[in-house]
Amino acid sequence: MIAAVDLFTEQGYDATTVAQIAERAGVTRSTFFRHFSDKREILVAGQQTLSKLLADGITEAPAEAGPLQAVAAGLERASGAIGRTNRELAPRIKAAVAASTELQERHALKSVGMAAAMTAALVARGVPEPTAHLAGELGVLAFKRGHAQWAESDADDDKGLAYHALAALAELRAATASLG
Repeated sequence: MIAAVDLFTEQGYDATTVAQIAERAGVTRSTFFRHFSDKREILVAGQQTLSKLLADGITEAPAEAGPLQAVAAGLERASGAIGRTNRELAPRIKAAVAASTELQERHALKSVGMAAAMTAALVARGVPEPTAHLAGELGVLAFKRGHAQWAESDADDDKGLAYHALAALAELRAATASLG
């Protein structure tokens, strides 16, 4: 992944080939294709794992937890799996996505997948579908806002992604109260 992000930064996403990525990573094209279906997949690697962690956190939340409390548990669970390398690569990945319509579309699909996983986990807890859908969408927005704040914060900020995601969720919860 680092090799690909380096190349995307140096020469742009569209100008980077799978052969170049494989060479920079020190693997063959065959090895590359065993792990990724195409170069787009590099930037969304881990999406299924992230969605599963979000859903697992929701599923394992205490039975008395409300929908947003369960979403918070999902955010904490998923945030714990995202480390320093992700934080260091985040601004470069953001730039690559911003420069490519293809990647923007794929990034949007990632958000849809995360929301669907959270919604399904909430519905399985007995949350009515409209409420589950809204809570899932708020969870995605909180994750994205929290991740952006975490990635852009000072490297000495030891609060972690979970702190930023939960703070974003609290802000969104307050904002929904003002909708009337």
